[in-house]
Amino acid sequence: MSKKTFTEKEIKKLSANKYVKSVSSKGITYTDDFKRLFIAEKETGKLAREIFEECGFDAEILGTERIRSASKRWKKAYMENGVAGLRDTRSGNSGRPRDRELTLEEKNACLEAQINLLKAENELLKKIRFAERRMKK
Repeated sequence: MSKKTFTEKEIKKLSANKYVKSVSSKGITYTDDFKRLFIAEKETGKLAREIFEECGFDAEILGTERIRSASKRWKKAYMENGVAGLRDTRSGNSGRPRDRELTLEEKNACLEAQINLLKAENELLKKIRFAERRMKK
C-alpha cells in the first residue's frame, strides 16, 4: 500500500468518480468494471497512467506508485484467474462463519463428499503400494 494519505478534499474528489467503490485516507477501492476496463485498455498497449486519466482520475492525487502497483496486481490476477480474478471477494468472505445448523440434505452432501475423498485417497495409496512392490521386484 502506498504511504501517501488522502486529504478530505482528495477523498471527496475521488468519491465522485463512478469507478470508485470506496475511499479512505489510506486507500481506495475500485469497481470491478474499472478493473475489467483497465485490463482491456492495457492489452491494447495503453499506459496505466493514461487509462487512469481517461477514466477521470487525477494521477497527481493517486500517485505513480499507487497506479503502478494496482496495474501490476490486476495484471497478475487476470493472468492467473482471468476476469474472475479481478473481482473483489472481500464482501463474500468477511466476518465470522455462520453457526447455523445444517439441514439433513446438506449434512448428507458433506458426508458423501468426504466419503468420495477418502475413497480417492485410498485408491491412490493402493496404486503407490503396488508401484513400490513392482519396483522391488
